[in-house]
Amino acid sequence: MMDQKKPPASERLLPILGRVGVEPLLDSHAAAALLGVHPRTLQRMVLRGEIAGVHVGKLWRFRPSAIDQWIERQLVG
Repeated sequence: MMDQKKPPASERLLPILGRVGVEPLLDSHAAAALLGVHPRTLQRMVLRGEIAGVHVGKLWRFRPSAIDQWIERQLVG
């Protein structure tokens, strides 16, 4: 049997604690992979106000629904 390691904390989905029915937060790498862009490009998009993200300490986190909303806006526009 293969030894399966846990992914680093920066690659795990992080739930918001204490709230029922909330979606897990994605890190920059996971969210950028969904969009097919570099994580730094995604962070710049947040700073320009193009996509919603939250800065937690030194790290950016993203709701999957925010990624979906951005994609929908691009398809419509």
